[in-house]
Amino acid sequence: MARIGYARVSTGEQTTAGQLVELRAAGCARIHEEHASGGSRDRPVLNRLLHELRPGDTLVIVRLDRLARSLSHLLDVIETLEARGVGFKSLNDPVDTSSPESKFTLQVLGAAAELERSLIRNRTVAGLKAAREAGRIGGNPGLRSGDKEAIRKITRARDDAHFAKLEETATQWVPEVRRLRPGMPWEDVTRMINTRLDPGVRPWTKERLVRAVKRYVKEGFLEKGVLSRAPRRRGSGRLLAIVAGIKGAAPGITLQEIAALLEKMREPTPRGRSKWQVSSVKMLLDRAEREGMLGGQNEG
Repeated sequence: MARIGYARVSTGEQTTAGQLVELRAAGCARIHEEHASGGSRDRPVLNRLLHELRPGDTLVIVRLDRLARSLSHLLDVIETLEARGVGFKSLNDPVDTSSPESKFTLQVLGAAAELERSLIRNRTVAGLKAAREAGRIGGNPGLRSGDKEAIRKITRARDDAHFAKLEETATQWVPEVRRLRPGMPWEDVTRMINTRLDPGVRPWTKERLVRAVKRYVKEGFLEKGVLSRAPRRRGSGRLLAIVAGIKGAAPGITLQEIAALLEKMREPTPRGRSKWQVSSVKMLLDRAEREGMLGGQNEG
């Protein structure tokens, strides 16, 4: 477990020296520095750091305004970290996810963030209504006139919004892609990810997953190798890879649980049946272990 610091200043003229002193005094093993505007979505250092943190780590900042663009953004970051087992602490604010007092503070901040979103929605609706009553045409005038700069800004905003949605779901698919690609075809990777989604969550398609992975490769969050062509496996060879992949994701999983997952994936048995028997799963695991596909793990 390590304390990882993040320091940010808005312009090249400013210095992170003061933040570095406080973060080192707080015991941060590593500190990541960034020069970026407080309201900017372009935070490559922060984005990379959020994906590099591991369960048990704690992200430490000097003040909340060094991290987030808004209150809602702050809560999104904290929720993402908590879902991955990463702690969060602000040295000069009452926010430390390891303390009960901080939990109450986060609840208050969450209510304030919802109010913030509601006010923005109400102002937007009121503004559109007033514009219609005044006879003004809705939409961006730059887009209507074909202005290239306006089109570029709109395209960038949409791209930023898409990336923000990917960040919200990254914990569902990034670890699996790192672990399974390129050893397994996209179709099978997609199905394995979908078996672990919470009820009500939109399932992935192969095409949408590939697009998301390409974006993360472009940003440097995933290695280019994950996009390489998967080896051609047929019949039992493909089943071995799937069963080994399931076992690798959860070494303590039981044979019955593996069988249930295979049925959920609608993966037919070696004999083409839909119902999996524990004996069939054990046979595949034993063979996968003999062929070195389990990294020395024993069957569950």
